[in-house]
Amino acid sequence: MPGSVANATPTTVMPLSLSTAFSEQRYVMARINEYRGGEAQRVPLVSTSRRTFVQAKRLTPADLATLRTFRDTVKQAAFYFYHCKEGVHDPTGVLTAGRYVVRFEGNWEQTSYIPRTDTQVTLVETA
Repeated sequence: MPGSVANATPTTVMPLSLSTAFSEQRYVMARINEYRGGEAQRVPLVSTSRRTFVQAKRLTPADLATLRTFRDTVKQAAFYFYHCKEGVHDPTGVLTAGRYVVRFEGNWEQTSYIPRTDTQVTLVETA
């Protein structure tokens, strides 16, 4: 079909050392019509919610280097992310329990402390 976009085909998995401390957020994309009287009408645009994962831990220098290298390698391409609360991490990407197809969102930001570093890493579910 003309104009169709192919689904993302991930080829790599986020390393286990970087997948251990993420908070999860879910939202449903909706069209919202707001009226003068303060009422609002909401119509969902999707049938299921979309997940985002935000990193919630300070990284050691070695983990920071690993994350930076991984991000530079995948850029905006899709990859597998295993959410530690839902399953076992599989470095091959074969297991489906707890596996999500995600991509990085936003720019690289970091705040360095001694000896750890905070980064603002957000992963967005694509499929």
